[in-house]
Amino acid sequence: MQLGALRSHNTALVLDLLRTAGPEGISRLELAERTGLTPQAVSKITARLREDGLAAEAGRRASTGGKPRTVLRLVPEAGHAVGVHLDRDELTAVLCDLTGAVVARRRTPLDLGAGAETVVERVVREAGELAAGAGRSGAVLGVGVALPGPLDHRSGVLHRVTGFPEWNGFPLRDVLARRLLLPVVVDKDTNAAALGLAVGGAAGALASFAYLHFGAGLGGGLVIGGAVHRGTRTGAGEFGHQVVQLDGPPCGCGNRGCVEALCLAAVARGEMAEAARVLGTAAGNLVALLDVDVVLLGGRTVAAAPDTFVRGVAAVLDERARRAGGDAVPVRVASSGGRGVAEGAAQLLLAPLFGRAQG
Repeated sequence: MQLGALRSHNTALVLDLLRTAGPEGISRLELAERTGLTPQAVSKITARLREDGLAAEAGRRASTGGKPRTVLRLVPEAGHAVGVHLDRDELTAVLCDLTGAVVARRRTPLDLGAGAETVVERVVREAGELAAGAGRSGAVLGVGVALPGPLDHRSGVLHRVTGFPEWNGFPLRDVLARRLLLPVVVDKDTNAAALGLAVGGAAGALASFAYLHFGAGLGGGLVIGGAVHRGTRTGAGEFGHQVVQLDGPPCGCGNRGCVEALCLAAVARGEMAEAARVLGTAAGNLVALLDVDVVLLGGRTVAAAPDTFVRGVAAVLDERARRAGGDAVPVRVASSGGRGVAEGAAQLLLAPLFGRAQG
């Protein structure tokens, strides 16, 4: 590892501990103990962070011997990131401080099929206004954009977005970066939500979980071994397009009998319990393959009937576990409910600052 990278890594370790310590703060001695760095190294890092306005004193704490220890805290307002969720029919944009807390939110109707020019203009207006407001009080790290896949998060180029093939090959990241004059990161909506849950601690101390997002469409985000799993070709998590009925109704992806098509059809008929049962069947397939610690549910369709979806999915998993003679994987609604994608999009910029780029 190069010296510059090592310094960045060590700084990220310290920043992450300052973030998780909250407003009560943490002492330099504790930082050294938890990072494994020398007290001298911690002193140099925290001095730079204070000079940059990222850290500040949070008072003093009694010591077991000698003078009281100075406690340091993160300065949340020292930096911000904008997160944008492009759903099929709605745009949500949030401004988050360094802790990930939302300080401003905007929501507006959107037709993702209206064409690239129209959608880009809307993103530039909403994200640009949030960034302009934040720029008066602290640095703006950039804009994270999350939307349905498939797409390549490394290049920021969209593929044949399900239901909107006209987006295929569109370089969304580079176009927005030129218009906004800010760094831009693009990822799938479910990956962004999963990252937000992992970094924010909403999934607890669990190393592996599946986040199933049911809004205008259905997708999945996977966290395996503490990191968001995107796959070699960035195609992991296309949960909604597993075929569960060979002669089922056509799906926007071109297949028939996809779980997304079946779930959306059930919701359209007002049969939420049936949608939950189908979702549970697909979740059971995922659990059998990956043996995750927990299944988290989110998205506005789930938020409209959370108890129904938790019961329906859990019932299928419980039945499969009994047949296998094991314990069922728990199912619960993600703490972010239906709002987590935009916040997760902001974490695409924030998480690397704290060494948590992969969740």
